[in-house]
Amino acid sequence: MIVEARGLGFTHRAGTAALSDVGFAVERGQTVGIVGESGSGKSTLVRLLCGLLPGYTGSATYAGREIGDWLREDAREFRSRNQLVFQSPSGSFDPRLRLATSLAEPLRSLARRKPEPGELETQLGEVGLSAELLSRYPHELSGGQLQRMALARALVVNPAVLYADEPTSALDVSVQAQVLNLLMDIQDRLGATLIVVSHDLAVVARLCEYVFVLRAGSVVEHGETTALLRSPASPYTRALITAAESVALDRGVSPVRGGAARRTIRGWRPHG
Repeated sequence: MIVEARGLGFTHRAGTAALSDVGFAVERGQTVGIVGESGSGKSTLVRLLCGLLPGYTGSATYAGREIGDWLREDAREFRSRNQLVFQSPSGSFDPRLRLATSLAEPLRSLARRKPEPGELETQLGEVGLSAELLSRYPHELSGGQLQRMALARALVVNPAVLYADEPTSALDVSVQAQVLNLLMDIQDRLGATLIVVSHDLAVVARLCEYVFVLRAGSVVEHGETTALLRSPASPYTRALITAAESVALDRGVSPVRGGAARRTIRGWRPHG
């Protein structure tokens, strides 16, 4: 396993337990979804696994080594290998800096080097952006462009594990499919492990091979995506699926967007 947790717990300073006895395991190169309603502990889990929340209980490892040990002894190496794309791309960029400076920052701080000539331009091309955007400020980009820029910044250090926290929640429906296709292309091309946090089961159905369902800080169910969505064992998972189908029917669309998707879930469609 490249990422694994056993009996994982985390309590906020206010005394609220955000995670309780969580078991979580991801194989190298796998694409895994973490789903649940708001407040279920999804974002807390990925921030902990990325080393952004110290003070957890239980065990959390990357490549067989405890994350706490990584952070004490090889923090730069750990952060280079584990990159997080935050839920709000606009909030993760310094509005005072041009995007060239922000995109180069992981190289300077983690790899301790300057970008090679043309390196940033090449990285933007990998996510479908023009090099001319490097001279702009974050507010000058659209939501979809800024999400792609956030992906480019995470990928510039060639991580082994890429975490995407609600990668489409801040985007218009017309842009969501583009970002999902981009994530699939990145995973296929680079072979990186992809861990996706989402409350949207359609996103997980399209992207992920395996899924963990969180409720109130605990894993209530996990399994291969197709089987789990077709025959959920937990009433909570069934309620999430019903809610997703209701939203899709209101919109007049299928929960699994994009008819040409390479990863589709058979047997899970709106009723009627």
